[in-house]
Amino acid sequence: MIKVRGARENNLREVSLDIPKRRLTVFTGVSGSGKSSLVFGTIAAESQRLINETYSAFIQGFMPSMGWPDVDSLHNLSAAIVVDQERMGANSRSTVGTATDAYTMLRIIFSRLGTPHIGTSTAFSFNAADGMCTECEGIGQVSKIDIDQLVNRELSLNEGAITVPGFQVDAWYWQIMVASGFYDPDKKLKDFTPEEWEVFLHKTSTKVKVGSSNMTYEGLITKVNRTILVKDRDSMQSHVRAFVDRAVVFAECPSCGGSRLSAAALSSKVNGVNIAECSAMQISDLAEYVRKIDDAGVAPLLGNLRDLLESLVEIGLGYLSLDRASSSLSGGEAQRVKMVRHLGSSLTDATYIFDEPTIGLHPHDIRRMNDLLIRLRDKGNTVLVVEHKPEVIAMADHVVDLGPGAGTAGGQICYTGDVAGLRASDTLTGRHLEHRAGLRESVRRPSGQLSIEGADLHNLKNVSVEIPTGVLSVITGVAGSGKSSLIHGYLSDREGVVVADQSPIRGSRRSNPATYTGLLSPIRTAFAKANGVKAALFSANSEGACPNCNGLGLVYTDLAMMAGVASVCEECEGKRFTPEVLTYRLNGKNISEVLSMSVAEAYDYFPGGQAHAILGRLTDVGLSYLRLGQPLNTLSGGERQRLKLAIQMAEKSSVYILDEPTTGLHMADVDKLLALLDRLVDAGNTVIVIEHHQAVMAHADWLVDLGPGGGHDGGQVVFTGTPADLVAHSDTVTARHLREYVGTGS
Repeated sequence: MIKVRGARENNLREVSLDIPKRRLTVFTGVSGSGKSSLVFGTIAAESQRLINETYSAFIQGFMPSMGWPDVDSLHNLSAAIVVDQERMGANSRSTVGTATDAYTMLRIIFSRLGTPHIGTSTAFSFNAADGMCTECEGIGQVSKIDIDQLVNRELSLNEGAITVPGFQVDAWYWQIMVASGFYDPDKKLKDFTPEEWEVFLHKTSTKVKVGSSNMTYEGLITKVNRTILVKDRDSMQSHVRAFVDRAVVFAECPSCGGSRLSAAALSSKVNGVNIAECSAMQISDLAEYVRKIDDAGVAPLLGNLRDLLESLVEIGLGYLSLDRASSSLSGGEAQRVKMVRHLGSSLTDATYIFDEPTIGLHPHDIRRMNDLLIRLRDKGNTVLVVEHKPEVIAMADHVVDLGPGAGTAGGQICYTGDVAGLRASDTLTGRHLEHRAGLRESVRRPSGQLSIEGADLHNLKNVSVEIPTGVLSVITGVAGSGKSSLIHGYLSDREGVVVADQSPIRGSRRSNPATYTGLLSPIRTAFAKANGVKAALFSANSEGACPNCNGLGLVYTDLAMMAGVASVCEECEGKRFTPEVLTYRLNGKNISEVLSMSVAEAYDYFPGGQAHAILGRLTDVGLSYLRLGQPLNTLSGGERQRLKLAIQMAEKSSVYILDEPTTGLHMADVDKLLALLDRLVDAGNTVIVIEHHQAVMAHADWLVDLGPGGGHDGGQVVFTGTPADLVAHSDTVTARHLREYVGTGS
């Protein structure tokens, strides 16, 4: 047994339990009940911290800092391998092939068997100098900059001609350009000579005198290429990203045709196919191609590559290709790609920890995922899974149910034992395990339609479909069938359409639900009015911030070669504000105490006005347990989506697109989500949901089912109509599963 004693991480309340080793244990409970705090924040955190301590201080300096979890004791831990939904290698050079090592194996095979022979495996690498296309440097794309998005030719430098973020008048690099002496800073750009224009835009690094210092001058485009365009788009600040989207046009590299590789690498073939063509194949097709290669010299490597590709197919990712950018994978796809790496491992007696591995999976694919979890267990590993889906809970050897509620109402063990015992228990999870949403008795009549014609993005095959307005439509189909391509590719950018998805919310570690939703503004105003002082005092990012931690509540200490640590600020004790600010009160509480409230508590505390309205929307989307000051980087994908939806509900839009809104929701909360979707539609809106959850499908007014399979086997509309029609008359994969679902319940 893994023995946990006195766990207090986040909302856990002195939790003590025994978890059987070499078994499959599923952790259940409503969102915010403490599942992640127990599994990730306590068990995984301590296991990984102990492993890190076995390395030298020098090596620890290159590892992430691991704090001690708040727990009395943990016994019998084994090495924990966390397979989570964090995005994989978001840089532009990371692909499915490089992330899984499949491309590395292919490179070695081509270096041995390819004709003509062109060299070692690095000659086939787009990340190595001898293999990459020299024009795009292995990126596959070339960028062309629209100069008129960088400058206003009607102005001089002194008048602010440069419009690139960070190059405004008096900015540091602007001062270098003005002092360079290469051109007159009072001369309008349109009057520059060709020589001045070339120096202004394209001159390479050269030393110039600025005052008494020697500084490096670069032309504007040279500088922008070197400092801005090399960054991954998702890591940019929003204003920089908006500038790049405006100013830069990316096109397929004309030299390599987007393959990223040198002409020599593209010339070498195995069985008439080059390595770029292999990478572009759907993985299920590539597996077939590799099976036909027969050479004793690379037989062990071929065997490993076959096993890896077949595992990717088995796990439901056969529709991907090895050249697919890692950054474009969804959270669920990323988790399954990572999972494949562990299936072939010879390690046993490890603890594998999964975070909702069924995210993004159609019921058809969940059975495959279950098989893989069982395979990992049967190799002698301990498998811990945080999950809400009844199909996964049903196959557990052991269940730990947390609750009874969320946030301060959770953090306790409600049940431990086998699945039969959970069904018989009177817990919220036990009561909902057999719960089934019924088909909608009467569907709403559409008010109009949104037309999509000739859609051919990614694997879509000239799809034309009408999506009714004024009703709840659900877009479904197996993973890779084309759902996201159809909706995000052809509806998201239309006027009046708002999209709530699970992408990360961009912001610093200072961002929290209060700042993100605009809730902090009326709270600050209320405190200022009640105390007759400035509102800026009640912002931890402004005048009221504790000077020791700058309003973070934490002090980050650099320990030289060892990993830095974050400790609670001794001055403000983590409260983020100055002692003076904390003396000001509103209805008996100071600003720190208000930001420590849950949404539910704050909803009662602010009985009216803008704050009450915002808190009401957060409650409507099922986030009543979040603390107002909780850092946004601690939120799950599903919580981020619901937070965005709460904000967008205040906007005057008419079409809402939601991407798997049931992610992270307990079965009991799915009913609340369905009620919220009904309210949105009944208020005159159109709601379009991309979803696999059968309760949402059954509740829809209209279904669009894509398939019949994934990748090149998908991309077609295989059914449109009401859920009742699908169940009664269709034989798609979705129809078979929905028929089974509604046939066993009310």
